[in-house]
Amino acid sequence: MTAAHFDLLLVDAHLATMRQSAGPYGTVRDGAVGVRGKCIAWVGRRADLPRGASAAQTLSCEGHWLTPGLVDCHTHLVYAGNRAGEFERRQQGASYAQIAREGGGIASTVRATRAAPETELAAQSAPRLASLAAEGVTTVEIKSGYGLDTAAEAKQLRVARELGAELDVDVRTTLLAAHALPPEYAGRADDYIEYVCRDTIPAIARAGLADAVDVFCETIGFSGAQTRRVFAAAREHGLRVKLHADQLSDMDGARIAAQASALSADHLEYANEGGIAAMAKAGTVAVLLPGAFYALRETRAPPVAALRSAGVPIAVSTDCNPGTSPVTSLVLMVNMACTLFGLTPEEALAGVTRHAARALGLSDRGVIDAGMRADLARFAVVEPAELGYRVGGNASSGVVRAGRVRYWGS
Repeated sequence: MTAAHFDLLLVDAHLATMRQSAGPYGTVRDGAVGVRGKCIAWVGRRADLPRGASAAQTLSCEGHWLTPGLVDCHTHLVYAGNRAGEFERRQQGASYAQIAREGGGIASTVRATRAAPETELAAQSAPRLASLAAEGVTTVEIKSGYGLDTAAEAKQLRVARELGAELDVDVRTTLLAAHALPPEYAGRADDYIEYVCRDTIPAIARAGLADAVDVFCETIGFSGAQTRRVFAAAREHGLRVKLHADQLSDMDGARIAAQASALSADHLEYANEGGIAAMAKAGTVAVLLPGAFYALRETRAPPVAALRSAGVPIAVSTDCNPGTSPVTSLVLMVNMACTLFGLTPEEALAGVTRHAARALGLSDRGVIDAGMRADLARFAVVEPAELGYRVGGNASSGVVRAGRVRYWGS
């Protein structure tokens, strides 16, 4: 029998594998991970390594914890401009909806993003992606939605893909043309949705720039009927769907998402019981966004107990965006999901690994197991619960993405 040979062998590690059937955090103490090519070939206790196992490269984890590479499954991080002025207005009493009605909010970022050349858009957005990558994030979803015409939406998605290649992060792109009503369609929401369905979705699909399509289904966004039209067009062009659902009001968004077999329904503060039951049946992931909840000083938390009871998978994300969640730390969101929404540290970590991968339709990552993609994050913590306990700081001490060592600290 030939002895096992790995391209990369990680030893002296405690593993939070996040395998559901393997106890809390899927813990393996004094473990090892063998990598061959882009995939994990072996996982277990170091004492159980195959006799005679060898590796082209062996690295010590120095007793640190390995988790799956973190997945940020809901961001809007490619944009131009700054909305600090709107933050100041909210502190003075203006509401998010009021600012949006006055031409601020998403519309102000649309003006800046449309005007920015691709090079400038990339330069402004790169530090946000780099910040996520520096704390162990290996996969990031990036939405468009600040162009609101076909050319500008395509520009955002191209920049997102280019940044992923430049910064060595796996970027998944989502077309969010139905994010807000552009000024040239003021008072003509149905006409704009027709344009999105007839022009934008087909053009983006032909160019291969998007992995999914999203809609902002809300009183200040688009109706349920308009959302369904966009979803139908997405399906016609082979694109999966996601939904900004029930953030500010009960639009029955959770049910609309589930009926469309959406990958995820995101926000969900006002989701009703019927919608949650429909999500459970459809396998739609709930994505919680504590950064927006915090920044908007909301008081109605998502119905976590109902989601748990129904067996809906719960993911956690930054919602990195210029207006309502200017957040570039996914690990901080792990803490906020615990402190603001009542998730356990284990649930929150699953929310940025296993369930976040599922929210993007990715079954090859989010768990440390043989056959899975070798995306791994190393953290200098005593126990994995520390990732939920800490408020700020960066405990990341190493990252492996697709079998390659991206960085390895001492």
